[in-house]
Amino acid sequence: MNRLSTASVVALLASLGTAQAQTSIEWWHAMGGELGAKLEEVAQGFNDSQDDYRVMPSYKGTYPETMTAAIAAFRANQQPAIVQVFEVGTGTMMAAEGAIVPVHQLMEEHGQDFDADAFLPSVVGYYTDTDGNMLSMPFNSSTPILYYNKSVFETAGLDPEQPPRTWAELEQFSRQIMESGAASCGFTTQWVSWIQTENLSAWHNQPIGTLENGFGGTEARLSLNGPVQVKHWGNLKSWADEGLFKYGGPVGADGAAPMFYSQECAMMMGSSASRAGVIANASAFDLGFGMLPYYDDVEGAPQNSIIGGATLWVLSGKSDEEYAAAAAFFDYLTQPEVQADWASATGYLPITEAAREAMADYYAENPGADTGINQITLNDPTENSKGLRFGNYVQIRGIIDEEFEQLLAGSKDAQGALDSVVARGDDLLEQFQAQ
Repeated sequence: MNRLSTASVVALLASLGTAQAQTSIEWWHAMGGELGAKLEEVAQGFNDSQDDYRVMPSYKGTYPETMTAAIAAFRANQQPAIVQVFEVGTGTMMAAEGAIVPVHQLMEEHGQDFDADAFLPSVVGYYTDTDGNMLSMPFNSSTPILYYNKSVFETAGLDPEQPPRTWAELEQFSRQIMESGAASCGFTTQWVSWIQTENLSAWHNQPIGTLENGFGGTEARLSLNGPVQVKHWGNLKSWADEGLFKYGGPVGADGAAPMFYSQECAMMMGSSASRAGVIANASAFDLGFGMLPYYDDVEGAPQNSIIGGATLWVLSGKSDEEYAAAAAFFDYLTQPEVQADWASATGYLPITEAAREAMADYYAENPGADTGINQITLNDPTENSKGLRFGNYVQIRGIIDEEFEQLLAGSKDAQGALDSVVARGDDLLEQFQAQ
């Protein structure tokens, strides 16, 4: 009995010793629902893979709420080691000198096998400095694609296997769909800012700002009132007046998806990460996938689309042991099998070429699932198509929505609306620079 008790005590002490040696870190994120459950599964997978570290995910609300909470916590010296920040917060995070630990530095200092060249340039370009150093770790990256109703296409006499490739074809298809009575609307879209302005510009290799779309410094200013953007916003206004296009609302356009699911609109441009949800809601018709349309009279188009989603930032003020835990977790996240599992379950993009190759069977078994990754890697990104980096950009997106609604209301023409976006946006950029 005494021997058993002694053995139990030894085992207990050994167990306690292991627990005490384990380093735990917090990961604040903005994913609820099914995505949040999958995120928790990823963290648990890392925790189960080794005994030295433990990552503890914590949901903090929407992207803006999570970012705001992290900033407040940092000021109170209560910050997490890792925080998930959406892509338009990148400029703000970069400007917070001393508040972050760049990913390339973290991985090097903690001996992780980190090869920046293994990552897809079109995915990580958004999150690198002008010297090519990765600042944050891509986690949930997406890009907009075209969803279309094959059943409506067939009823309208269109080839259900052929989505429109150009804006001219999209206009023609929309007109034919409406005239045939197959649907009462040609197309709708989510995110006028992200899809019909920022991605429209990248897809046509057009700048939306000076100094490499803001990558070159806080002196950058907006320039998204060029001929291609003005032409496109003008077309959207004309198509809206004809009923070919229906506006789904500001920000993410909550009204767009219901119009597509109800078969009121035959096509919808939305995030590749919405794929699982669109499939679930499109049970009444055959669903097709296509790349974004382009204007074939713009030289160089189509170029490549840009990403949305979020990355993981490491905050300063932590111990070496906590940073070692963060580095080990990031190394785990980049493993091809982990990436392939996350991307196939959610619709987000794999972040490395190895992960993309690991998803070959999944892509073969799920036609259209590779539309986003094929589109974002269509060409090597240029200064105009690797992304954007501006401070106060969350507010600037709000201005884009406001001015687009002024356009639809007839209060301004396309040139006037985009000129206002630039003038009002530049005021915010000047304020950000002066901080």
